[in-house]
Amino acid sequence: MRRRTFLATTLTSALAVPALARTGLAVPTARAPEPPPETWQEHWFEHSEELRLADHNDTVALYFDRDVDQAASEWLLPYLTSMWQYAQRTYGNSGNRMNEDRLYSIHHEGKHFGGHPSTVYDESHDHRNVSDVGGTDWTTPQYEIVTHETGHIVELIAAGKHGSPAFGLWGDSKWMEFYIYDVYVGLGMEAEAQDFFDRMSADDHVDDFPREGTHWFRDWFHPLWRDHGGAQVMVRYFALLGEHFPASGDSFSRELNWGEFVHFMSGAAGKNLKEQATGAFGWPDDREQQFTKARQEFPGVTY
Repeated sequence: MRRRTFLATTLTSALAVPALARTGLAVPTARAPEPPPETWQEHWFEHSEELRLADHNDTVALYFDRDVDQAASEWLLPYLTSMWQYAQRTYGNSGNRMNEDRLYSIHHEGKHFGGHPSTVYDESHDHRNVSDVGGTDWTTPQYEIVTHETGHIVELIAAGKHGSPAFGLWGDSKWMEFYIYDVYVGLGMEAEAQDFFDRMSADDHVDDFPREGTHWFRDWFHPLWRDHGGAQVMVRYFALLGEHFPASGDSFSRELNWGEFVHFMSGAAGKNLKEQATGAFGWPDDREQQFTKARQEFPGVTY
């Protein structure tokens, strides 16, 4: 397998991918990682395919099952490289494992629809940062799904501990809306960013949690992004979790409740977000009690 080396900022002149004008240089490493294996036997969930290494560089190893057209690598490798380098520069620091090894991006044709992540903490996927997605016609760019799954890797390791204490609150896709939008903006993908913003902000883009008619992106995540430093508000949130939230060894020991979530997000924003949370999610009595208790139990989170 030929190993490709390139900088993210030089890709668009050669390949039909969106402008990546603000991606910068590759994340520096002490030495080039070892070449990834030519094949990889899946051994998780219902997956049992032998994957083949389609292409790779120091940032990404791209694996296809036997039904994926090799031509898909022509957009996948440059996009994933730029996207993962952006994630590493933005969310990676000496206290977490964002910059360890590569992103291992697995693709299936006509099976295993949707996707799942795994991280360097997990034996299940051989201690690799993995995005495993299924779809159809991978020769057509599908930026959203591949970006989505890498966002789960970020939320699971960016705090310097393993786990996502807020997952039970924001579920599979709500933080992903923040992450995908920010990636598109950060990579200069203006058309994709605008389209995504319009869809996520639409009146009919609603969820039934934590109450009917919730607009997670419009009323919570986009205002945080807009008013509190873009991605940096989430960088600070993850850092506060890693510093203050209970953990056992390398892993968080429990999930956040709503009051704790608003407290930690307020610390990240440098502003009491109770009013914004009330408008976005409602504020029942138990949430007020949780919020008061969180401020007492985590006094190091200030705003």
